[in-house]
Amino acid sequence: MTDARETPGLSVAEHNVVTAAVTAAERTTDGEIVTIVADRSDGYSDVALAWAAAAAFVTLAVLAIWPDCILGLYDRLTNAWAQEWTPRAIFALAATVAAMKFLAVLLVQLWPPLKYLLVPAPIKSARVRGRAIDLFKVGAEKRTVGLTGVLIYLSMREHRAEIVADEAIVAKVAPEVWGDAMAAMLVEVKAGRVAEGMAAAVRAIGVILAEHFPKSDANPNELPDRLIEL
Repeated sequence: MTDARETPGLSVAEHNVVTAAVTAAERTTDGEIVTIVADRSDGYSDVALAWAAAAAFVTLAVLAIWPDCILGLYDRLTNAWAQEWTPRAIFALAATVAAMKFLAVLLVQLWPPLKYLLVPAPIKSARVRGRAIDLFKVGAEKRTVGLTGVLIYLSMREHRAEIVADEAIVAKVAPEVWGDAMAAMLVEVKAGRVAEGMAAAVRAIGVILAEHFPKSDANPNELPDRLIEL
C-alpha cells in the first residue's frame, strides 16, 4: 500500500517519505513495520482534576493554619466592619474560596501548553507506552505469519516515542538495541522534521530486522506501509 492521505498534521509528501522508507526497509526483511503519529496519547483529565483538587485543599489548609490572618484580610478587602465569625460563616467562606480556587485551576488548564506542562513526566511516559502497546495489540500484534511486526509510535504533545515489537522479534532483539533508531528519529523530530524522523527510525529498524529476519521468498506484505495519523 503506497498511497498517502493528506491530513491537518502532515502533508501528502511527508506521508510519502515515511511510506517509501517502510517499503524500502521491508524489501530486505520478513519484518513488518507500522508507523503511527498521534497528536496525544491521553487527555489527562484526571491529572487536571488532581491539580485543581490540590489547589482547593491548600486553600483550606491555609485557612485552617492562619484563620485570623485570612479572615482579617477578607474583612479589609471587603471593607467590612470587624465582625465575629461564626463557624457557619467560616465554613461558607472556606467552601466558596476552595470552590473558586478549584474552578480557576481547572480552567487555566484548558490551555493545552500549560496542561501538558503540569503533567508529571513519569505519567506521560507511562501513558504513551500504554497507548503504544494498545495500538500495537490492535493493529500489529500476531498479525504476521512469523510474528515479526514492529510499531514505531510518536506522540507529539508528550514529546515521546515508543517502539513495540512482536514475540519473535522480542525473543531475538534486546530492547536497548532500538536505542539508535529512537535517537535517529528524535534528532529529526526535535528539528521539526517529523516525517524524516520516522523515516530515519524505519531505516534503522530495517537494518536490525534484516539481520535477524532476512527476506524470504514466501512472505507477503501483511501490514500497511503508510503512515497512520491519529
